[in-house]
Amino acid sequence: MTPATDSTRAKIADEFATAMSEAQDMLQRAASETGDRARDLRSQVETKLLHAKMRMQELEGEAVDRAKNAARATDDYVHDHPWQAVGIAAIVGVVVGLLMNRR
Repeated sequence: MTPATDSTRAKIADEFATAMSEAQDMLQRAASETGDRARDLRSQVETKLLHAKMRMQELEGEAVDRAKNAARATDDYVHDHPWQAVGIAAIVGVVVGLLMNRR
């Protein structure tokens, strides 16, 4: 993993944890409230959860785009350097075979 990926992953985890913590606090307050105040708190929880869901969908889209770009780059590399790709695949296959044979 690159430092940027680790930083992004930590940021995402922090955002999600914060949203869930806030939602849990609001739900606990809503349990003790009645009437309009309880409705307002539930509405706030729904808004927070919707925001978290939308953010996760954005991140999913970004991850899919990055995966597609990586796949495209790999495909281009294999087409541009077929024998190197065959050699790399053979080496990986031998290493995996050796590791599996140890077990």
